[in-house]
Amino acid sequence: MTLRSDGSPARTLATVLVIAWALGIGLAAAGARTPGAPAKATAAKGAPSAAPAAAVAQAGEYVGQDTCLTCHEDRNYKGTLHATTYNPRTPASTQGCESCHGPGKAHVDGSGDTSKIVNPKNLSPQRASELCATCHNRGGHMLWSGSQHDQRNVSCITCHSVHAPKGAKQLKAKTEIELCGTCHRNIANKLNRLNHMPVREGKMQCSSCHNPHGTANVRLLKVGTTLNQACTSCHSEKRGPVLWEHPPVVENCASCHDPHGSNNERMLVAKPPFLCQRCHVTARHPPTPYDGFLLRTSGNSNKMYGRECAVCHQMVHGSNAPAGKAFLR
Repeated sequence: MTLRSDGSPARTLATVLVIAWALGIGLAAAGARTPGAPAKATAAKGAPSAAPAAAVAQAGEYVGQDTCLTCHEDRNYKGTLHATTYNPRTPASTQGCESCHGPGKAHVDGSGDTSKIVNPKNLSPQRASELCATCHNRGGHMLWSGSQHDQRNVSCITCHSVHAPKGAKQLKAKTEIELCGTCHRNIANKLNRLNHMPVREGKMQCSSCHNPHGTANVRLLKVGTTLNQACTSCHSEKRGPVLWEHPPVVENCASCHDPHGSNNERMLVAKPPFLCQRCHVTARHPPTPYDGFLLRTSGNSNKMYGRECAVCHQMVHGSNAPAGKAFLR
């Protein structure tokens, strides 16, 4: 320690730091001895015990799946996806029957009072779907709320059966086309036409192109945001870009093709040359389809037989040739 000129001690920086450190320890010790502090610590330690107590009280409302099967033995879901135990989200891994129907103690004590148990068949379509969405809320199911089917009062149990499924994914019918055809009969009938999607042969199914649980695009398509993007996800050779574009092809594949089936070749919506002449009514060729003039003139008969317009205009989906403005070969 050094002395000032007046005789008072002059504290160095190290001395000041030591004093500050000692004061900090003293304040901490005083805070630990503050009245009421031990009570607060005890309360904080005891807080988590309230949650298990509530869980135990709620668990007492469940009677177990074996109790349910004593009366509802015909409603067993063994052998279905809900009965698998490797997935912690399935009913078999949680509360069994009561995972969907709610706690059954009041129902059992009330001698089977149906008002004391949840039955999805007695709920509104939206409420029944909300019950299923408590688990099925991810992946392809996440956009169900507000989808086209949801807006039309179609619920999960309209297509799926928990206790008596007949097809894959717990469908009420053996196949998707049979199930979808119960409502979309006009679409299902197109599959019986001469040229059709390979659905009836089992090579494809409705869900190959559509997601019935909801999408962010048109017509519940699984891929892309437009119909063209859905088609070119398989028909990649038609994707482009190309030097010379054909406007109907760029706008919508369904302008010329019916994706569900047609009696014309290549699932065309109309028979050529009428298909082309719906737009090209003022072409350099005679615009009237199936005119007698074409039959009497051998030079123009190729517009009515064979591939009609496509005999010459082969690149109808677009051309990359420098001179391909007319989509010639």
